[in-house]
Amino acid sequence: MTAIGLRPATSADSEYCFQLHKAAMGAYITAIWGWDEQIQRDFHNHVFSPSRWQIITVDGADAGMLHVEHRLTDIYLARIELHPDHQGHGIGSQLIRGLLHQARRQGRDLALDVLFNNQRAQALYRRLGLHEVTRHGENDIKIRMSTKPPQPGPIHRP
Repeated sequence: MTAIGLRPATSADSEYCFQLHKAAMGAYITAIWGWDEQIQRDFHNHVFSPSRWQIITVDGADAGMLHVEHRLTDIYLARIELHPDHQGHGIGSQLIRGLLHQARRQGRDLALDVLFNNQRAQALYRRLGLHEVTRHGENDIKIRMSTKPPQPGPIHRP
């Protein structure tokens, strides 16, 4: 049985998280904007927040990262990234199910954004009960998904 855990990120995890982001999200980012190493490093340096991020561990070894924001009306899954070697093994599903359970207990929704071209993640979120709420960002590249049922009417699509 695989032991999945979370540990607080530290400033020493910055390079690990950058390389993880490149491995987990590089293809999706490249398809939309192209991968510019310096732009991506600058962005990472701007958003890396060891006080708010957690490192996902599998059997004690680093396997990914998690950033969750507890808001007034929802729990926002700001980022979950697993190294490709750890994807498809139920790790992300287990962590998200835990967040779904927490949201239900607290009477909140779980919400997240996913890139429009990340079909694999979208399929996972749908299997776990999230729905597309809206699309936003430059050229509608992001899809907001939530446990809150979608409002009647058409969803804006590009």
